[in-house]
Amino acid sequence: MVRRHELTDQAWAVIEPLLAPPRMGRPVRDRRQVLNGILWKLSTGAAWRDLPERYGPWKTVYERFRRWSADGTWDRLLAHVQQNSDVVGAVDWTVVCVDSTTVRAHQHAAGARKGGCGRVRRSAGPAAG
Repeated sequence: MVRRHELTDQAWAVIEPLLAPPRMGRPVRDRRQVLNGILWKLSTGAAWRDLPERYGPWKTVYERFRRWSADGTWDRLLAHVQQNSDVVGAVDWTVVCVDSTTVRAHQHAAGARKGGCGRVRRSAGPAAG
């Protein structure tokens, strides 16, 4: 049974060859288990420390996520999945929208004082003496 935020066997078959082979030395965590943990964390928005035990130690999952981010693994996975999905006709390019506009906020939205360049209003109270 595949859980809500986990890869299906078909998706894993597409992704698995793109992941670096396990290093020699200490036994490593199952890559599919770790990847499912990363997907769970990203889908739920929960803290890394709240990762369910079925995905292994949260530090291991986080370190793999960080390593794959640094070495470009995520970029390769995305490019391959997009290409593969496009070849089989699973991507509808008519619904893709890229917006590169920038919306500037008014200066007062950032907490600037009203009244121009740094004028400070003084209260009309009694003078301190």
